[in-house]
Amino acid sequence: MDYRPHMTADEVEIRKQWHESTYRRMEELKTIRRQYLGRKIIVPKEVPPPAWMSKVLGKTILENVRESDRVLDMGTGSGINAILAASKSSSVLAVDVNPYCVDIGRRNAARNGVGARIEFRESDLFSRVDGKFDLIIFDPQFRWFAPRDIREVAVADENFRTMTAFFHEVHNYMKPEGRILMLYGDSGDPNYFMSLIDQGNFKKTLMRKRYIERFGKKWGYYAWRLTL
Repeated sequence: MDYRPHMTADEVEIRKQWHESTYRRMEELKTIRRQYLGRKIIVPKEVPPPAWMSKVLGKTILENVRESDRVLDMGTGSGINAILAASKSSSVLAVDVNPYCVDIGRRNAARNGVGARIEFRESDLFSRVDGKFDLIIFDPQFRWFAPRDIREVAVADENFRTMTAFFHEVHNYMKPEGRILMLYGDSGDPNYFMSLIDQGNFKKTLMRKRYIERFGKKWGYYAWRLTL
């Protein structure tokens, strides 16, 4: 069954306008160099750069990764969350469906001195993931629109098929005491996100939050820890 937004038509329209403005900005981007939570990364035009709200998750990663953790970074993008995790863990697997992300993630890890701690793989969700993990990191797409190109896959997930599949499959890749760290925002569909958490019988803990003002209202972005 196709996804249906858990919101009014006006709320859908706001998100469409927001998404289009984000997409236009992405089209204008060239290769950028950035300092991000103390790390130096390069992001080519084929890879979306970390958004400002991603630091809500990044800071949570730095506070929660343990040296003994085997870590999976799902949808690694520029590789930054894997790099942050590898500042403590020596066993990180970072995957992405975008081959440009896999390439730049590997190079960014080397730039930050953690290349030997991270394995990068091209993978459509869990298709090339094996074993079980102490910690799984996922910064999912907020919008349910069909992506128009490989870069937009990072921000658009048609009918939330990827996020829905993640929640259906992730139990198979978690150790009994495993944790998931996820970022989600009010500019997506938080009601649907919460329904997936509940359907998966996860216990959720709010770890960090941040708000912005846009379209005349306040929007929240939240880092969640999920446990079985």
